[in-house]
Amino acid sequence: MKTSVALPQSREIPVIRRNKRKWKEIWMGYLFTGPMLLGVIVFTLIPMIFSFVLSFTKWSFVTGFDRIRFNGLDNFRQLFQDDVFLKSLGNNFIMLLAVPVGMAIALILGVIITNHVYAPGAFKVIYFMPQISSVVAVAVVWQVLFHPSYGPVNGFLTALGVDNPPKWLADPSYALPSVMLLMIWIDLGVSLIIYIAGIKNIPADLYEAATIDGASKFAQFRSITFPLLTPTTFFLLVTGIIGNFKSFALVKVLTEGGPANSTSVVVYDMYQTAFVDLQTGYASSMVMILFVIVLAITGLQWLGQRYWVNY
Repeated sequence: MKTSVALPQSREIPVIRRNKRKWKEIWMGYLFTGPMLLGVIVFTLIPMIFSFVLSFTKWSFVTGFDRIRFNGLDNFRQLFQDDVFLKSLGNNFIMLLAVPVGMAIALILGVIITNHVYAPGAFKVIYFMPQISSVVAVAVVWQVLFHPSYGPVNGFLTALGVDNPPKWLADPSYALPSVMLLMIWIDLGVSLIIYIAGIKNIPADLYEAATIDGASKFAQFRSITFPLLTPTTFFLLVTGIIGNFKSFALVKVLTEGGPANSTSVVVYDMYQTAFVDLQTGYASSMVMILFVIVLAITGLQWLGQRYWVNY
């Protein structure tokens, strides 16, 4: 009888200990992830829900919550009749061209630096420096370089014999391409570092086999390097497009949306509407439109990646 009673107890004690250990691990997990989860809830999730509600209202944050007035879909109807918003949205889509162009340049530089350059680490640092520099400082330097009258760029073009060089940031036809050029220059370092990491993870045996078979360098790039870097390309494309839609500081410091709204983007227009014109509800409707567009583009990329990304 004593033996039969002791066996269940000896089995039960390890089970209790395992349960205690399991709950201890769970609570420790919540302890470490709790601050981040709390930050996401307070600073991301709640503002998103609040912005969604405000997008159906006519309200200014300086008047207090008791002055909130719901107006249904009037904000969204007004948006699609707002020339400034439509111009900003169009500029956003044009600026998306900077993402694949920058990625293509970064890929070419990544291959060259990895295989054909001495001291590649120095080049990584050089190309990455614009990313870690202050956006304000970079924008100010860019303004000096592209000054229509006294800038070194136009001075160089004049020395080459160009009679009427572009006015760059002061010309509506050249302002947006100038901003895109600066965006490519700033973001080039991140794409370059990630591409170089991807290139180094490609097995060298594949290149050796291709060389033995007589494949040229271009054929190796087309058949080995580029296909095996498609997951990296997909990652950079998704993050680059999302980051492009969120561009604000560069436009604010460099051009303030001008001239003639030629460089205005949705985030900058939203800032002007919310904090200058004090139309918080109307600005929230812009946020919702931007959220839906970014979500749709990202979803299409996730659906399309199965046809061209090689894992």
